[in-house]
Amino acid sequence: MSLPEVDVCIIGSGAGGAPMALELGRAGFKVVVLEKGPHYQPKDFIHDEILNSRRNFFMPVPWEEPHLVRQGAKGRYEKTSAAWTANCVGGGTVHMSGFFYRLKPVDFRLRSTLGAVPGSTVADWPISYEELAPFYDKAEAELGVSGESVPHPFAEPRSGPYPLPPLDVHPVAKEIDKACGAMGWHSLPTARGILSKPYRGRAPCSYCALCGSYGCETGAKSGTNASLIPAAVATGNVDLRPGCMARTVEVDKQGHARSVVYLDADGVTREQPAKVIVVSCTAVESARLLLNSTSSRFPKGLANGNGLVGRNLTFSSFGESHATFRLSKQSAARPWLKDPSPFVNRSLQDFYLMPDARFGFRKGGTLGFMWAHPNPIHAAVGLAGKGEKALFGKALKDKMREYRDSRILQFEVYAEFLPTAGTYVSVEDSVKDRYGIPVAAITVDRHPMDLAATRFLVERGEEVLLRLDPDDVRRGTTSGETSILQHGTCRFGDDAATSVLDRDCRAHEVPNLYVVDGSFMPTGGSVPSTLTISANSFRVADHLVRKLKGGR
Repeated sequence: MSLPEVDVCIIGSGAGGAPMALELGRAGFKVVVLEKGPHYQPKDFIHDEILNSRRNFFMPVPWEEPHLVRQGAKGRYEKTSAAWTANCVGGGTVHMSGFFYRLKPVDFRLRSTLGAVPGSTVADWPISYEELAPFYDKAEAELGVSGESVPHPFAEPRSGPYPLPPLDVHPVAKEIDKACGAMGWHSLPTARGILSKPYRGRAPCSYCALCGSYGCETGAKSGTNASLIPAAVATGNVDLRPGCMARTVEVDKQGHARSVVYLDADGVTREQPAKVIVVSCTAVESARLLLNSTSSRFPKGLANGNGLVGRNLTFSSFGESHATFRLSKQSAARPWLKDPSPFVNRSLQDFYLMPDARFGFRKGGTLGFMWAHPNPIHAAVGLAGKGEKALFGKALKDKMREYRDSRILQFEVYAEFLPTAGTYVSVEDSVKDRYGIPVAAITVDRHPMDLAATRFLVERGEEVLLRLDPDDVRRGTTSGETSILQHGTCRFGDDAATSVLDRDCRAHEVPNLYVVDGSFMPTGGSVPSTLTISANSFRVADHLVRKLKGGR
């Protein structure tokens, strides 16, 4: 059933879709937001590990909505829930930890800085940091970001302080500062998308320690569900429709986007016409939607005449290590170990860009320090192990008693995941989800520089941990990837032959189609990309509002 035409139809309500909805609604345009998942309310966000982390409260299960992943083009696909973010109003911003870093100026000119990187399709951005900076300011203010800007070797230019002061931190933060300072390194406070004090009618953080993997019952976490979406709906111009799964974007005879065909919450097929269509489903899912939107005009998928939709996929390179402090042995000398404060909020970016390639790479990354997540079932499963190394009986009980007597400090690495021709998204017609739609198939072919950089950063983080004199330091991984941070499948650029979108994130081939999730990013940077996606969406919204009003 075809519905009345609106000015703009936005698919997705997360970091990319919500800023567009807010700005277009404020400007008086009639907007429909189609969100695949439910609209959870604060009362739905309870501290239940089984519900949140071990069932499909946020993520689909692979037997209903699989992603297919393989290592290399000759690998075998496996069904997985990898590369899904939360399917609900607010998307991945609902269960994020809220680490809100900006990219650095070098991230916008990485190809020019590094030169040609054999085996990589690395490219410069068509815009500069300076062009995005005002919209970083806007995103931080609209979402609500707490932080403190301090000098360090890779400090990005800012026009002013963060909207909110930093959150209270655990005393271990000072210990990390001392350890880094002794080595000549520059630890810095980690900005968070979490309110440190009341802000725009929202309550401040209650310091419950359950940010990542959980929704925030107080609204203090700056997910778009708590910040931008309520403001967008309040304009009276934004119609939020949860439970609506987009199937295809349809085009007219001229090749312009005409409508979105979707299944509503009752499973009824609907068609929403719009003058402009904005796609923001995550880089993987947006590529899937466009590739599934075939027609006589676009037989390879919408806006895919050059074959680049789905190509140049990047995630974030991941590494980690853990330091264990036994309370029974160390708390007398280190009374701060018993402090219950959940936040460490310390980062290290001294190795964001290396002066030369003596260690096998130039583009490094960020270390973020934190206390280990308190999910007890996850911890117990990890302690038990599996296979020949699995523990049972007394050995497992002893290990769990030791865990209960411990505080575990860890760091995570966010490093450049260089784009390659061998890492991409396609669709697999032979595998369909519960809606009957061909699923996203992800092929991963890592660049060796990624692994060299991640290993180097893990080793530097372990140097910091060792200076704190823990009982032991155990390495997690130096070769992981964070697939909820995803970019690149609809690159933007000035050359229509080498990119899918123009500098305003409008499809070169479809003049009224925009893509504003991480798909537009030629490179992912060495920080979580959530804030950058939101800032860019505010930038594109500014362009689109002026365009729709006849400004250009």
